[in-house]
Amino acid sequence: MSIFVAPLQAAPYQHLFPMPTVAFHTLGCKLNFAETSAIGRQFLDAGFVKTPFDGPADVYVINTCSVTENANRKCRNIIRQAQRHNPQGYMIVVGCYAQLKPQEIAEIPGVDLVLGAGDKFRIMELAGDFQKQTHACVHNSQIGEVQEYVPAWSYGDRTRAFLKVQDGCDYKCAFCTIPLARGRSRSADLAEILAQARQLAAQGIREIVLTGVNIGDYGKGIEADLSFLDVVQALDAVEGIERFRISSIEPNLLTDEIIDLVAASQRFMPHFHIPLQSGNDEILGKMRRRYRRDLYADRVARIKARMPHACIGVDVIVGFPGESDAHFEDSYQFLTDLDISYLHVFTYSERDNTAALSMPDSVPLQIRNQRSKRLRMLSGKKRRVFYEQFTGETRPVLFEGKDEAGQMHGFTDNYIKVVTPYQPGRVNTIEACQLAHVNAQGLMELAPMAVV
Repeated sequence: MSIFVAPLQAAPYQHLFPMPTVAFHTLGCKLNFAETSAIGRQFLDAGFVKTPFDGPADVYVINTCSVTENANRKCRNIIRQAQRHNPQGYMIVVGCYAQLKPQEIAEIPGVDLVLGAGDKFRIMELAGDFQKQTHACVHNSQIGEVQEYVPAWSYGDRTRAFLKVQDGCDYKCAFCTIPLARGRSRSADLAEILAQARQLAAQGIREIVLTGVNIGDYGKGIEADLSFLDVVQALDAVEGIERFRISSIEPNLLTDEIIDLVAASQRFMPHFHIPLQSGNDEILGKMRRRYRRDLYADRVARIKARMPHACIGVDVIVGFPGESDAHFEDSYQFLTDLDISYLHVFTYSERDNTAALSMPDSVPLQIRNQRSKRLRMLSGKKRRVFYEQFTGETRPVLFEGKDEAGQMHGFTDNYIKVVTPYQPGRVNTIEACQLAHVNAQGLMELAPMAVV
């Protein structure tokens, strides 16, 4: 969908702040970052100047996540932070939390506009003249009415770009609110995806991360008979982008053909992030996941057979209702034995309007936290073991910007995070570097004179 934004001289808010500033804060997934950038371009096209979020701005835009109650809590804290920076700033809250609990957000003092999934890209139209409101204005379409696909991509903040190719989800996992927050699965037009990739290449982007809610389900909502494999094949032929990554893909949708294409490709990186959620089949059944652990293990084995150097990340939920000590230990052992590289661990959080909310045998929060801690420790061990396999090897590294300690970081093709003293000329370059050792922070340091 193309969005027209009136030029600044026609803007009804010009008398309020002749040189308007806008600040953005994004919570949650890569898809949210891509969509925040799309919203940001609307503001820039209208003559706004982007400013850091931790200072005064005329307008604040907060793009929210609602995957856990902790994500909701973070959003409320961010709103209060913005109010401290400028109590008179116009406050806009969009995204998943805004779709699921708009009135809860509207009741937070200082919020002026709340936009759900179907309205967040109409932000310039619905904000009007950006005048502070006595009571927040809420635009929140019923999620069943949200069927339009709106393209989004991010660039300008980093050397990698997040490119949205799909939105929404038709799955009904017992713990998940995402279908309620984003609607049914729908897809970008393939020609539009390719055009956006070429545009990012023209901007100097070296790496594109493909993102969506359930990208393996690509093909829903478009007339053409296409699958995610078609997207990967088409992008693999796009000139000007050295690297592509697949952000996250369900194990039951990660086909042999996709794995084989990545293995043969010079552009798609040997890096997969595959949600598991539990390594116990009984719990997977209660979660209403569409696979069992044997299929997951098969996918990992297929990847490692074709790409022994591949990095594999895993999403896991601990403390799901009914998860006994035996279930957890079974899952823990499965993950221990699996040839994976790192874990993203989520502590189960009760969510309104989900099937899990009414399930018996709730796990006490203290036990959930203990299990989460154990898995995070396992993740640290897995990551270090994975990194240390490549000590002494030479691998291509895409360098990114400087951190507060005067170091710069980057990622190898197989997603090993490296650090080295900052050299501005190396930012956004891909160089063959020798990996020296894993430091105390768990990052890979480069050998002196590492460029080969």
